[in-house]
Amino acid sequence: MTSPRRRGIYLLPNLFTTSALFAGFYAIVAGINGDFEAAAIAIFVAMILDGMDGRIARMTNTQSDFGVQYDSLSDLISFGLAPALVAYEWSLSGLGKIGWSAAFIYAAAAALRLARFNTQAASADKRFFQGLPSPAAAALIAGMIWLGDSQGFPGREGGMVAFALPLTVIAGVLMVSNIRYHSFKQFDLRGRVPFVTVSVIVLVFVFIAVNPPMTLFLIALSYAVSGPIFTLVMLRRHRAQRKGAESDSSGDET
Repeated sequence: MTSPRRRGIYLLPNLFTTSALFAGFYAIVAGINGDFEAAAIAIFVAMILDGMDGRIARMTNTQSDFGVQYDSLSDLISFGLAPALVAYEWSLSGLGKIGWSAAFIYAAAAALRLARFNTQAASADKRFFQGLPSPAAAALIAGMIWLGDSQGFPGREGGMVAFALPLTVIAGVLMVSNIRYHSFKQFDLRGRVPFVTVSVIVLVFVFIAVNPPMTLFLIALSYAVSGPIFTLVMLRRHRAQRKGAESDSSGDET
């Protein structure tokens, strides 16, 4: 049994949550000012800080109901509103109503995703997320913006708009879908791993150092695509098992 959360307010984990909230707010301000590279980087910084606050709370035994609610509100700003508004300023604003509607779909989906996660956290399978996690969706949008801006592609041009519009909507749809994504919460950082795993991690860091926007966008895109692929594989496996069970039952009847 898990111990009940305390009702107090603890400084250390909430300090990281506040820092993540600040990074998300700064991303919005930078996007409004047209500094899209800084806006995208700020969203990735918010992701790092968001991943640290919960772990620090568990390590220091300072979990609280206040911290859970505060973290959700911070996530809504950093991974819901910030990517939607920065994407709108970078590319979607040239489409008029269609553009802000796409941005709103993403922001609303992030809010719904967080609300569903909070209500199902106690009973959900810890190995998987239901729907694309909002930080991963934010990484997908921020990576797209950072990559396009680093390559000198104006977001309001036809080619980039045709790419940004569907990607923003798809990211929102994936967040509220029932597609399962690996959470990697069962990954044991203190356990032994093969040498190949360490080599791959080193290569990832090298690629990030050489070309951060391209590498981070490809990682986010790969994770976003992994959910539908994993779901299709599981559906095919279940169908094959069902057919095998039906053939066995028909063979027993004869």
